[in-house]
Amino acid sequence: MQTIVSLPYDTGHVELTIPGEALVGIVRPVHSHSVSDNPPSLAEEKRIVSEALEHPIGTPRLRELAKGARTVVIVTSDHTRALPSHITLPLLLKEIRAGNPDAQITMIIATGLHRGMTHDEMVARFGAEVVVSERFVNHDAYDKDNFIDLGTLPSGSKCEINKLAVQADLLVAEGFVEPHFFAGFSGGRKSILPGIASQDCVNINHSAKAIQNPNATTGVLDGNPIHEDMIVAARKANLAFILNVVMDESKHIRAAFAGDVDAAHRAGCASLMESNGVDQVFADVVVTTNGGYPLDQNLYQCPKGLASALACVHTGGVIILVAACRDGLGGENFGRMMLDGDAGARMERILAQKPEETISEQWCVQRFSEAMMQYRIILVSTLDPTIVNRMGFIAASTPQEAWEIARRLVGETATVAVIPDGVAVIPRRKNNG
Repeated sequence: MQTIVSLPYDTGHVELTIPGEALVGIVRPVHSHSVSDNPPSLAEEKRIVSEALEHPIGTPRLRELAKGARTVVIVTSDHTRALPSHITLPLLLKEIRAGNPDAQITMIIATGLHRGMTHDEMVARFGAEVVVSERFVNHDAYDKDNFIDLGTLPSGSKCEINKLAVQADLLVAEGFVEPHFFAGFSGGRKSILPGIASQDCVNINHSAKAIQNPNATTGVLDGNPIHEDMIVAARKANLAFILNVVMDESKHIRAAFAGDVDAAHRAGCASLMESNGVDQVFADVVVTTNGGYPLDQNLYQCPKGLASALACVHTGGVIILVAACRDGLGGENFGRMMLDGDAGARMERILAQKPEETISEQWCVQRFSEAMMQYRIILVSTLDPTIVNRMGFIAASTPQEAWEIARRLVGETATVAVIPDGVAVIPRRKNNG
């Protein structure tokens, strides 16, 4: 008996066939099957968001906050995030103008340290009508004249935030909540830091010391030094209102939370943990993905999907990471560092750095290198196999090829667990058997 598992890959899927006796579990969110079988209609998604805006948590309605606000800034996500802004942004704009029809509204695209969005990417994300009629600005983390220093964060970093946002009469952010491999969860305060912070501010927040903290992990906010910096930065920037959605594995909105940056975000995190928290299933081989496009468009984003596999693989086991990486490795620093020596040498250099010497994108190098020092990782992608092997991965062109390689490495009796969307699940920790 065999089991065929469909894995998201780029904008489609690839399949893996596994012998029945080897498979110990397919790890999915609890809502996965029911929602994917009966996806919500567009009207239902809009209703969910509208109800959240009508009943904010910890703040007045956005239309009330907008009264008297001459300038309004909405921080929104960039092309690397699956936020359904074609649904959320028009509803936010409608709510603001219901309270203040004359408000001057600007959308800042929270690129963090990523490149800016192209016009075509904006049209695909926000819709042609909104892009033509509204003002959009790409955040630039590297323009030193772009920021206002708002003081010091718990990490000791300067809190340098985009001045267009800080100087607005009303600052709003939209985003979505998903597991995050060192911030605990995405969404909420992340729109500000790293979203519209300076390069130096982001680097110190993402320092090797912070990344190494045991609380800097998926599903943890309290005691997480990276989160603590982020929430303080959001407060200093006067982020007055957020709209965050929670999505199913097909990227449909299933819940929405609006209001205070901490209270509404934590409500979203609790909802996500209830639906996406899963019991660990331990195996010799763990197959994971980065959830398909857009998060698997480059390797830099892929420690997110890797994190779930790390929570489930036996000591000395093998991880199969399935990610198309159509745009290559990602950031220039990430690619250069991943190709500079083996995992041990990379870790030695990273851990020797002071927080203020942090190099942009090294945090993903750190997470990959830590994993490589403990496990063998097979990467299924469109990347040049020579480059893949130089970085310390084992290259494979299909999940099936990767499974055969893994069996040779671990043995013919190897057990396997599959996490079809490694970004979507939050493994509940227990002892590795």
